[in-house]
Amino acid sequence: MVRGQAAAGPVTAPICPYCTATAVYLPSSAQIYQGRDYGPVWCCNVCNAYVGCHPGTNRPLGRLANAELRKWKRAVHHVFDPIWRRRYELRVLDDPKYKVWMARGGRYKQLAQLLGIPVDQCHIGMFDVPMCKRAVEICQSGQLAAADRQKDEARGKLRHAS
Repeated sequence: MVRGQAAAGPVTAPICPYCTATAVYLPSSAQIYQGRDYGPVWCCNVCNAYVGCHPGTNRPLGRLANAELRKWKRAVHHVFDPIWRRRYELRVLDDPKYKVWMARGGRYKQLAQLLGIPVDQCHIGMFDVPMCKRAVEICQSGQLAAADRQKDEARGKLRHAS
């Protein structure tokens, strides 16, 4: 499998965790996003939970999410994404071969350690509301940035940026 691509193969329709209905595959998300198409989605027609798909596939990006979970996933991305983007911006200055996926993956690895979950289960798309709340708290606490500073100090590359 190529990095960033979902595994090929048949996909079983997700079961909604809220109402246990079988989700329906929609090749376009335009009806969900008021005419704007962000690609295919799986949608529960009973309770309106939905999840997008990996590009070029019908494989879900995560779990079906209702309005509350979608709100919390956005909140996690709001605090987590700037952390890994900042890490990339700082590291690529010292190492032009440093890649975006390295920064993002490294932050997910650290987040998994701080959450006490396996790395392969640490993705915002798979989080439930309580895990989202914990992730927001960790990101806001500065623990991910502190771990980066410790690594940089060990390498002798401490930068005076948060």
